[in-house]
Amino acid sequence: MYADISSNKRSSIFLMVVFIAFVIFLGYFYDVVWNDWNHSGVTFAIIFSLAMTSVSYFQGDKIALWSTGAQPIAHDENQYVYHLVENLCIASGTPLPKIYIIEDKAINAFATGRKPNIASIAITRGAIEKLTNEELEGVLAHELSHIKNYDIRFMMLVAVMVGSIAILSDIFLRSRFLFGGHRDSDNKGSGQLGAILMIVGVILAILSPLIAELIKLAISRKREYLADASGALLTRYPEGLASALEKIATDNTPLRTASNATAHLFIASPFGGRKKMSNLFSTHPPVEERIKRLRTMGGANPTTSNMSI
Repeated sequence: MYADISSNKRSSIFLMVVFIAFVIFLGYFYDVVWNDWNHSGVTFAIIFSLAMTSVSYFQGDKIALWSTGAQPIAHDENQYVYHLVENLCIASGTPLPKIYIIEDKAINAFATGRKPNIASIAITRGAIEKLTNEELEGVLAHELSHIKNYDIRFMMLVAVMVGSIAILSDIFLRSRFLFGGHRDSDNKGSGQLGAILMIVGVILAILSPLIAELIKLAISRKREYLADASGALLTRYPEGLASALEKIATDNTPLRTASNATAHLFIASPFGGRKKMSNLFSTHPPVEERIKRLRTMGGANPTTSNMSI
């Protein structure tokens, strides 16, 4: 489990470095094409993207909870869930998050909040009713691991980069059509070079948002693997989460309040059988692969898990 956690952390950092390098490359290439510009458009695009994504960064947790219809619960309203979360927090050394319940028959859960002391966990009524103690503990440990590993903050930084790339690409395309080609094309050679650069630039501008989105999804999937491993390490019983994922896959009930904007937050795809996507465009790794990885980790007897009601 420790090896799996370390491997996923290294892979996530590598993907992040690739993402940053891609943004820098785009900026450099656009500078070459726009060699007679003062680059104020690029600066504006980055500032605008940061401003827009800052709203999601600081208010994203409230928006996510509101959009899914999650309602907060206190200790006396559901002692079973409250004690599960409380005991896992003690074991992991993390602050107790706010606990929410989504009144839906689907089996799912998500965590949100940019740092542990202001985090929240939301779990569906279906998960509480359909999962065993060990399975529910595995799901909650997975979500607490997202909080402890600062996954939400990490993904918000990635979202900033995706937004920056999309806006940079849009400005590039619009500027080329509005203002034409190179202004320095005073001879045939430079004119041909300008035409080639313009064609390459247009292709990059069209493809770069897609490339950025694919990198974001790859990072999201890596963070799910990391949370699986961290959660299994916390409970010392990987089979609990593996069994829960099996039930989620076979239950196949879509979450009514799910949307593309919040899909990546959930422990598994919230669309059920309503929306099928290839693994390339999915926010989550294949459930079968996650179960396989968890079961290769081994685990203790269920009686040795952290749960005590």
